[in-house]
Amino acid sequence: MIKVFTDFLRRFSSNSNIDHKFQHFAVCRDLKLCAEVEETGTRCHISEDDILASFGYKQEMHKTMSTVSNFSIAFGCCSILSGLSPMWGDAMQSGGSVAIIYGWILVSIFTFGVGLSLAEICSAYPVTGGLYVWVSRLAPPEWVPIACWLTGWCNWLGLTVAITSADLGLAQFLSSVIGIKNPDYDAGIYWQYGIFLVIVFIHGMINSVSVKYNGFFNQTSLYWHLIGTLLIIIVALVMTPNKSSAKWVFTDFQNETGFSSNGYVFLIGLLQSQYTLSGFDSAAHMSEETRDAARSAPRGILYAIGVAALVGLAFMLSVNFCVQDFDAQVVNAKISPQMTQVFLDGVGYKWTIVFTVIIMGAMFFSGSALTLGSSRMVYAFARDGAMPFSSWLSYVNPRTKTPVYAVWANVIFAAIVGLLYIVNTTAFNAIVSINTIASSLAYFIPIALRLTTARKSFQKGPFNLGPFSNIINLVSCFWILFTSVLFLCPTEYPVTASNMNYACAPLVFVLGGSIGYYHFRARKWFTGPGRSLEPDPQIDGPAVTEEYFSGDYSPDKVTSYARHADGENLHHRRGSVGDDENKL
Repeated sequence: MIKVFTDFLRRFSSNSNIDHKFQHFAVCRDLKLCAEVEETGTRCHISEDDILASFGYKQEMHKTMSTVSNFSIAFGCCSILSGLSPMWGDAMQSGGSVAIIYGWILVSIFTFGVGLSLAEICSAYPVTGGLYVWVSRLAPPEWVPIACWLTGWCNWLGLTVAITSADLGLAQFLSSVIGIKNPDYDAGIYWQYGIFLVIVFIHGMINSVSVKYNGFFNQTSLYWHLIGTLLIIIVALVMTPNKSSAKWVFTDFQNETGFSSNGYVFLIGLLQSQYTLSGFDSAAHMSEETRDAARSAPRGILYAIGVAALVGLAFMLSVNFCVQDFDAQVVNAKISPQMTQVFLDGVGYKWTIVFTVIIMGAMFFSGSALTLGSSRMVYAFARDGAMPFSSWLSYVNPRTKTPVYAVWANVIFAAIVGLLYIVNTTAFNAIVSINTIASSLAYFIPIALRLTTARKSFQKGPFNLGPFSNIINLVSCFWILFTSVLFLCPTEYPVTASNMNYACAPLVFVLGGSIGYYHFRARKWFTGPGRSLEPDPQIDGPAVTEEYFSGDYSPDKVTSYARHADGENLHHRRGSVGDDENKL
C-alpha cells in the first residue's frame, strides 16, 4: 500500500502545472516526515505544518508568538523571584550560603545540559504536545503507547503542581506584607489558602482569553523580572548596613536540619535551585503558536535556563551579602518567608514593600505562565483521548482559540493539591518536590530514548548537538535520576508525621492511578499521538483506500494525510492545493 501511495505521488508530481514543491517530495517508508528529506541529490525542507500532519494533527491555533514571547513564557516558568524567594530560608538552613551559591551554580550547569538535550529533540518535533509527542517518534513501536502515556502524565503533573507552588508562594508573601506593618498579625494557613484560591482563579481568567494578549502579558513578565531583580540587587547592596563579608558568603556552611551528615544536608539544599530551574519545557508546549518553532522553541528553552541562571546567581549573591545576623534573620525570623526579614532589617519598611511587590508581581506572572503552558499540555494530551473527559479538555474556543476547559481543569487540580499545605509543616517543600520530580521524569523518558532506541534513527532538526549529543544526553539522564531520588528523602530529623516528606503520596496516587487506568482500559484503544486528522465521515467523506491511489488523480485530490493510530491505514482530508499555507 505504501508503495502504491509513493508511486501515486511521483506520478502526481510529474504534472507540470503542480507547484514545484511536489517535485522533491518524498515519503519515508514509515510515513514519518523528517525536517529534511533528500531525493535525487536535492534537499527538501518540509514545513512545520507538514511535520504536524505527520503526527496526525492539524493546525488549530494561531501562530502569533515570536521567539521573545516564547522565551518569555519559559523564563516566567523558571522565575527566579518566584522560585528562590519562598524557599531561601529553608535552603540557608540546609547548607547555608555554600549550598545557596555553589548549589545554584551546580544545578544551573546540569540543568542547562538537560535543556540542550530537550532543545535538540524539540527542534526536530516542534509540536504542542512536547515531550509526550516526541516520545512517539523515539520509542520502539511496541512501547510507544505506554511510553507516551507515562511521559504525558508526568509532564502534566509537574506543570500543574508548579501552579500550586507558585501561587502558594505568592499567598505567603502577601501575608508577610501584612506582618511587616503589624508584627502581631498571624495570617494562618487557612487565610493563606483562601488567598491562594483567589490567585489561582485570576490566573484561570487570564488564560481563558486570546493567546495574543497572553503574548503581551508574558513579555511584560520578562521585563518585570529583569528590571525588578536589578532594582532589588542595587538598592539592597547600597542601603544594607553591616553587610556580610565575602568570606562568609562563599564559605559559611550551616546545618539546622538535625541530620549529622553535612554532605546529605548540602544535597537536599539543592531542591530550591532545581525547583526554580524547571518548567522551561513550556517553550515546547507553545510550538504550534510560535512562528518558526523549529528554531524559536529550542531557543526559548535555552535562553530561559541561561538567563535565569545568570540573573539568579546575581540575586542570590546580593541577598546573602545582606544577611546581618543568621540566627535572628533566618533561624528565628519573626516574619516568614525569611527573605522578607532580611529586607526589612536592611533597607527599611518602604523599600521592603517595594521589594515584596516586585517579588509578588514576578510570582503572579510565573503562575500565569505555568497555567498557560500546562493547559497546552492537557490540550495536546486530551486530543489523543489520554485524559478523562478528553472531548471537553481538547475543545478549543472558536473565538479566543484557547483550550478553555483545559485551563480550568488545571486550575481545579492545582487548588486540590494546595490542600496539602494545610496538612503539615513541610507541605510546601513536598509540593515543590512533586513538581520537580514529575517534571524531571517527563524529561528523562525522551532523552533516554534519544540516547538508546532512537540513537541512529533520530532525524535532527535545525538545532542539534552534533558529536556531543550522546555524552550530553548521558549526563542529563544521570542528573535527572539522581535528583528525583534525592528529593523524595526527608528534609528534617528526627522524622515525624508532621515533618515527613509526603511527596511520594501524590506521585504514587496520580501516576499509579494513571498506570492502572491504562492497564485495565486505555491500552485497548490508546495508541499514542495523532487523532485530530482522523476523518469525520460526515465532514470528510469516506476514508481513502488503496484503490483510491490506483485510480485517477488530480491536484485537487490531495492536500494532507495522516498516519492512522493502528499504523497501517491512510486517511484523507479533502480540500484543494493552495487553499492556505497550512496544506500541502
